Amino acid sequence: MKSTTKYISDTRVLLTVIVDADELKSAEQVALVRLGKDIKVPGFRKGHVPAAVVTKHINPNALMDETANVAINKSVADAYVQNNLMPLDRPEVEIKKFVPSDTLEFTAESDVLPEVKLGDYQKLKFSKPAVKVEKSDIDDVLNRIKQQFAKKKDVTRKAKLSDEATIDFVGKKDGEAFAGGSGNDYSLGLGSKSFIPGFEEAIVGHAVGEEFDVPLTFPKEYNSKELAGQKVVFTVKLKKLQEVTAPEESDELAAKIGDFTSMDDARKDIESELMAQKEREAMDGVRDNLIQQLVDKSKVSAPKILVDDQIKSIKQDMMQNLMYSGNTMDQYIEGKGYKDLADWEQKEAAPLAEKRVKASLVLNELAKQLKITVTDELLNERLSMYRAQYANQPQMIKQLDTPDVQRDIANRLATELTVDKLVELNSK
Repeated sequence: MKSTTKYISDTRVLLTVIVDADELKSAEQVALVRLGKDIKVPGFRKGHVPAAVVTKHINPNALMDETANVAINKSVADAYVQNNLMPLDRPEVEIKKFVPSDTLEFTAESDVLPEVKLGDYQKLKFSKPAVKVEKSDIDDVLNRIKQQFAKKKDVTRKAKLSDEATIDFVGKKDGEAFAGGSGNDYSLGLGSKSFIPGFEEAIVGHAVGEEFDVPLTFPKEYNSKELAGQKVVFTVKLKKLQEVTAPEESDELAAKIGDFTSMDDARKDIESELMAQKEREAMDGVRDNLIQQLVDKSKVSAPKILVDDQIKSIKQDMMQNLMYSGNTMDQYIEGKGYKDLADWEQKEAAPLAEKRVKASLVLNELAKQLKITVTDELLNERLSMYRAQYANQPQMIKQLDTPDVQRDIANRLATELTVDKLVELNSK
């Protein structure tokens, strides 16, 4: 077998393969065995008909086609190995010449893993921002905690900020109710900034049983193009009002929060957790920055098939996250000002997908050069961690034992180790 390679692009190749007479003869023998499994010849058991007999009882065209298929399947695989290429999809095969028992010439076209030329991965700019926990950060956490232990009391006075109001409301634009602008028995913390600016403040001063209009203008940056910057009117009915009294900071409250003997201990613990969180976020930023620097310094192309797969993944993740927040993809597209899904894919998803693919290819090449390997011990440690994490989910535990999942976990571990090494090399 002879093969030549022509690069159509950095990520797509066209192989021309020539199979000689000896290889075709071997392919024909395999074809005869395969075809012989389905024919019936008196005196022979099905599937045990000798090749010489099979030849006399089958259609010559069928034998020719099967011989070509056998030869192509074997030669394609051999040609990619011979040329040190990794196909990313099933090659598109086109027969150019086929003379039975003499020669077969065909082409095979496919996307392949591109060659990656790494830049200098030991001379990247390492910059870790200083992190600090402010008193206001701790206060914010404590205020959220105190709300969990707050006491609520029905009141008949006029509403004020910090109260919790139960309302019915209908929002209208140009006299017509708009989607997402209505609610019944809706609990709203006045001062929580859950609604658009001005809405909660407009309830202040009203009493239970009152019905009133609240004219407002949506912010220009609002996530719905139909409402952004538009004037609307909300008709609101105040049905219930509760005074919310949060507990004072005390050692008693500290004991309720956790295993603390004093509020000072609780504050120190909150500060420690916040500092650890900020440190993690800072290091995540450092890692992302180093990876992007390396990608920028390297020569790498993103195969279309991998970019398309990543776009699908981005879309799936986004739809899931939007669903959890009570939104839809259509709402997101509209709010961001995209024409349609295709416009979003082109302008937002595709650039992100290409960035991720290039980063993955660069890190894979770096792992090779640094000889990063995931030992069985490391893999088992990670699997044990996941098994403990999903102890109450038998289906997840079962999946952890499958080869595909373990291979995926091993790949992610290898990426983590590679990035950690990249950080180490550039933080000295």
